[in-house]
Amino acid sequence: MAKKPRETPHAKNAIELLKSDHEQVLQLFSDFEKMNKEDEDGKRDLVEKVCNQLTIHAEIEEEFFYPAIRDVLDEQDLLDEAQVEHVMAKQLIDDLESMEPDEGLYDAKFTVLGEYVKHHIEEEEKEILPKAKKAQLDLDTLGADMLDRKQELMGEFGMDIDEEEMQDTELIQPKSPKKPARHPRA
Repeated sequence: MAKKPRETPHAKNAIELLKSDHEQVLQLFSDFEKMNKEDEDGKRDLVEKVCNQLTIHAEIEEEFFYPAIRDVLDEQDLLDEAQVEHVMAKQLIDDLESMEPDEGLYDAKFTVLGEYVKHHIEEEEKEILPKAKKAQLDLDTLGADMLDRKQELMGEFGMDIDEEEMQDTELIQPKSPKKPARHPRA
């Protein structure tokens, strides 16, 4: 028996949630391009925010969205490529987390991460999300499950969770400048 969609005002379905995440992280990469690279604290904070958001986003895609769409998608290669892109992004995130903003290759690694992410988003929004929309999936329930997990992970990362903002998935801000405990990756 299919789960009944949760009655949450302004709740986003799975596709809307992913697209909203994409918009947020692309804006942060754009902010990085425009920022004063000599501001090491600002750079560190922005990179940390992006890395946390990407880690959470990848986690909810891998736990919920990809398994759901894999069952109905004929072109498994698209999901395989997306998962490889996640692995590459996670490696760059791990590298950045072990570096200081004034170290060589820090800016370059973040720029390359941005290029990977932009490519990943473009493919996902052009090829995977339209197929998911046409598939026989309960995108509302899937979105609610993804949002629940996102909120849980944000708590683990020490990020503020504002209920109204989470319904619209807008402006997620870190609680404090200290580095949050990392969520173990599989």
